[in-house]
Amino acid sequence: MTKIQANVIHTEAELKEVFAIREEVFVIEQEVAPEEEYDEFEETSRHFLSTVDDRPAGTARWRFTDKGIKLERFAVRKAFRGQGVGASLVQAVLDDIAKANGSSGKLLYLHAQLDAMPLYAKFGFEKVGDMFIECDIKHFKMQRYL
Repeated sequence: MTKIQANVIHTEAELKEVFAIREEVFVIEQEVAPEEEYDEFEETSRHFLSTVDDRPAGTARWRFTDKGIKLERFAVRKAFRGQGVGASLVQAVLDDIAKANGSSGKLLYLHAQLDAMPLYAKFGFEKVGDMFIECDIKHFKMQRYL
């Protein structure tokens, strides 16, 4: 039976794996410029690593902003898509946010690529506003309250 886990990272080695997944999915596959992918929030965000049978499969992060709490950088390696990795990441991030000091009642929001919108909708996120382009990829803002 396949074992999917998604956990907050704690080591430099785990962070390197997170960056490797983002490099593979965003920079190589989706052709996002590296300077757009990596930003000043890397050190202040809570990063997650998802594994399938102990193999690194996906990642995500969240952080507090002046608007609420932003969920971002959800990425699943191609070989692991369609297996529940994305859903396990969303659930792990939401569970972690719910335990964080100062998160109660906050607005949770994300910039969803069109293909990922149904996943986020399953967790109660709703589309807000018009479609926009970010890094040459179509997105919608989605949000919900904690």
